[in-house]
Amino acid sequence: MKFNHEIVEKNIGLLGIFTVIAISIGGLVQITPLLFQKDTTEPVDGLRPYTALELEGRDIYIREGCVGCHSQMIRPLRAETERYGHYSVAGESVWDHPFLWGSKRTGPDLARVGGRYSDKWHEVHLLDPRAVVPQSNMPAFPWLADNVLDGALTAKKMEVFRGFGVPYTQEEIDNAKKAVEGKTEMEAIIAYLQSLGHALK
Repeated sequence: MKFNHEIVEKNIGLLGIFTVIAISIGGLVQITPLLFQKDTTEPVDGLRPYTALELEGRDIYIREGCVGCHSQMIRPLRAETERYGHYSVAGESVWDHPFLWGSKRTGPDLARVGGRYSDKWHEVHLLDPRAVVPQSNMPAFPWLADNVLDGALTAKKMEVFRGFGVPYTQEEIDNAKKAVEGKTEMEAIIAYLQSLGHALK
């Protein structure tokens, strides 16, 4: 029996159903094997969870939209590895929820920025980007130096991440508020930036 394509092509509901089925099968075929590969599910050697201050800094990084202009994914291309360092691997991000790889590069990639500049450089850069990079079109973030963290939710965040498999100890969770309280948002985001790329250089 010959299948009449016209029936599907002229029936938007039927076409939609078959489209969803086709995409679902294709997605499962591509994604399912990754769930069982060691390279994508286990942390790389040397990876450590974010400290309480770094975790708060990561939230500020997301809140301020930094992820909208900076990727954290170095692709395995010569131009990128020569500029930024070793290409990104999935094992570096197994404890990131959500991971912030991205592809937007209005600014440079930050996957390996940790340790590249001093804390003071980052502070000046966040207060007045053009003071250190004259051609920068990045906005300034002066309020980060004034906003002070209270750490009220830091322990709860760490508990949630532990539920996702991040190996936080009870001691780290118990001391989270004390580690963050009284620090500025500037200190937190700099701590986060300095932690990026620590496992692979």
